[in-house]
Amino acid sequence: MKNKAFNIYIYGFLALLLSSINFSFTTKIPIKQDTVPPGGGFRIKTIVIDAGHGGRAAGASGGFSLEKNVTLALALKLQKAMQKELKDVNILMTRTSDVFVANGSRAVMANDNKANIYISLHCNSLPNVRKVVNGKTVSVPNRSGKGVLILVNRIGRSNEQVAAIRENEYAEEEEKMSKTKTAEIDPAQAIVLNALRDTYRKQSIHLAKLINNEFVYTDNRNSLGVIEQGVQVLANTAMPSLLVETGFINNPEEEEYLNSEEGQAEITNSIVRAVKKYKSELEQRP
Repeated sequence: MKNKAFNIYIYGFLALLLSSINFSFTTKIPIKQDTVPPGGGFRIKTIVIDAGHGGRAAGASGGFSLEKNVTLALALKLQKAMQKELKDVNILMTRTSDVFVANGSRAVMANDNKANIYISLHCNSLPNVRKVVNGKTVSVPNRSGKGVLILVNRIGRSNEQVAAIRENEYAEEEEKMSKTKTAEIDPAQAIVLNALRDTYRKQSIHLAKLINNEFVYTDNRNSLGVIEQGVQVLANTAMPSLLVETGFINNPEEEEYLNSEEGQAEITNSIVRAVKKYKSELEQRP
């Protein structure tokens, strides 16, 4: 697992880290906000758009539509809008038709293509509630849900995301890594990889907030906010990633909005504006 070039990178990073810590005792240095991985001249080159569900995995359903069809329509519009507004960025799709794609395969595709952003599109839905009607307990649809929700993967105990980051960041070792998926991460490597994972988490939250602000302040949508929780489709991504719950498909009013040309245009345009702002911020940093 180790090679000379990789060890030089790791221990050089640690030496820089230690020297900065020692220096901070004598000099007050302003703390910068979360940054992208070091390297200078950073550019967002690839964005992966994921249309949630597909094929036999229909997802949530409304009165006349299915989640898998709404997310595909939104994803195709988002791809077209990003290609128009972000001409220097490669826009990839996890699916472009009604096919089943395993959640794990979606992350693998993003990692293999060295994506800089991963956005998964979904529709929300509330479960039925139990009520007593005429003396009998029955299951009644709950159509009260309203608004957008953006999820960012919460870092758990699993090392799966660290392993994904390791493969994504150190290309010279990829072939070897792919044959030793369960190999242990040495302590020095773990420091760097965990730092990267924390960076991706912070960037995911920042991008999520930018998108949420567009929904709320430009589209006047109700929002349930940005929440960190375990999300299977995001768990193994090695880049800033988020899941957008675009609305409640089992709420008749929201279902109409999610299926309308106007609603889909608003959703995609808001995401594009936020991504452009995020991209500009990162690329202007020294």
